[in-house]
Amino acid sequence: MKTEDPIRRTLLIPFATCLAAAALMGAAGGAARANELLASGEASGLVIHDADETLHRYCTWDSQGRLWLGLPGGARYELVTSTADPAIANQGDGAFHTFDGAEVRAALADVSYPLDRIRADVFILPFPRRHGLESAAGPQMILLAPGVRPLSRAQQHAELAHELGHVVQYALMPDPDGAAWVGYRRLRGIENAAAYSAASPHADRPHEIFAEDFRVLFGGPLASPSGSIENSTIRPPAEVAGLTAFMLELSGAPRPAVRSMSFTNPARGRMTLSLTGGRPETLDLFDVAGRRLISLAPLARPDRVEWTWDGHDANGRPVARGMLLARVRGAGKSVRISWLP
Repeated sequence: MKTEDPIRRTLLIPFATCLAAAALMGAAGGAARANELLASGEASGLVIHDADETLHRYCTWDSQGRLWLGLPGGARYELVTSTADPAIANQGDGAFHTFDGAEVRAALADVSYPLDRIRADVFILPFPRRHGLESAAGPQMILLAPGVRPLSRAQQHAELAHELGHVVQYALMPDPDGAAWVGYRRLRGIENAAAYSAASPHADRPHEIFAEDFRVLFGGPLASPSGSIENSTIRPPAEVAGLTAFMLELSGAPRPAVRSMSFTNPARGRMTLSLTGGRPETLDLFDVAGRRLISLAPLARPDRVEWTWDGHDANGRPVARGMLLARVRGAGKSVRISWLP
């Protein structure tokens, strides 16, 4: 299904290659998961390995001229070193373009989720894996795959946040935690295990829905410009009451004390939203379709936090009249605003 956010970058894998990759992953551990790893090592904190370091420290050539990536923990992947390789159906501009290390660090800094309990090695790959061309994640491991054209900042932020969501899920809500998964499925309306399972289409897999929820709720403005997720048949995460609080509680961090939000409703012209008892976090405004319109920086007052909005979206265009949703990141607090410009 089409999504407005740049979270998936396919390289247009030929159908036969898709089947081969699925068969390989299925043999290794059940239903294929297009962007999840089945093995990982033991990371210390969140460590980013730039493409040059990954190539020279973790990659080796074999006697047949093939390049292999060797990960902590023993997993090995053959890398595709040329866009002319038959595995790459869309050759783009003829070169592989890696993630930028500085941009990955900026994307990580934008994440508004408590990460003190999260450990992961983040490898920026110089070339894609032959049997898994996209970015991938698993327990304590993220692989950021290059594209066949230069990657935008939004693409890099979105993919990092999505894959980090997988790492967070593995660490804080692993599959054996049945009670947590029951609660999450109920919140998201995905209780039907036949329709939402690891064997379902990609957008319907619970792991992917969780990673997308993480990207939108905690990934920063560049990671989620619209607030929508890959699965367009379920509600955008910002509209799911209690979801932000549920995911924050997984981290073990105390829930911020939020008492009340005040603003003029209906709102016209320039408006100010005020929140008592909260932390100075970014406030996101969404339309009723779940598209993020703009992210507002907080202004901390002695007894409250304020956000001021001039009625325009992030591109400077006037926002049409209608119902809007305002949500403070990390606070589990959202309100509806009737906007009458």
